[in-house]
Amino acid sequence: MMSGTNLSEPSPSILSFAQDLPNICSLVGLLCAVLSMYYAILGVFSAAMIGLIWAVFFDWTDGIIARNMNGRNENQRNFGGQLDSLIDIISFGICPAVILLSYGNFSPWFLPGAFLIVAAGVLRLSYFNVFGLVGESTYMGLAMDNNAIILPFVFLFIGMLDQPFASITLYIILIVFAAMNVAPIKTPKLSGRWYYVLMIYSLLITFIYGWKLLISQAS
Repeated sequence: MMSGTNLSEPSPSILSFAQDLPNICSLVGLLCAVLSMYYAILGVFSAAMIGLIWAVFFDWTDGIIARNMNGRNENQRNFGGQLDSLIDIISFGICPAVILLSYGNFSPWFLPGAFLIVAAGVLRLSYFNVFGLVGESTYMGLAMDNNAIILPFVFLFIGMLDQPFASITLYIILIVFAAMNVAPIKTPKLSGRWYYVLMIYSLLITFIYGWKLLISQAS
């Protein structure tokens, strides 16, 4: 039994938390990640990159909404924190692993890399859930959402390479990200004005990859 539960009060329903605005935003981000995985499996990597960057945007947005909402009770805050963490491992752990596997044509040689990406994500989020920030605005290790911010930009150049060199390059980059996620290094938490930078960046990435999609369909 979880501590802090009042036995005299009935437990709220699961779906009642889906009406909480920050959680709705989190679930929209999850949808973007699922779409990213779907298009990665289909080999439409431009669409996968668009889904990935918007998963980051909504992940940042849910926290901003939660911090500025009045009247949220402790259950809503705790539930939102758990939901956000679970969605993070899907969006920034499993999703990049699926992108790697698909880009490597689901070769068994890419399975170890996919496992390491997800394992690093699980370890990192578990550590954060226990210890939190180092100070007021510093993470231990590279935050996983940073992987998903950098990847769409890097992928623009990876796509210019010939196979199998492009697949190997992506493999190495994602393993480096995974290593940095669990490394004993301190990285700043991006917040405040960085949110507007992310918004502009997300729109720019969407425009670039959307244009690439239009060109590929026209050719």
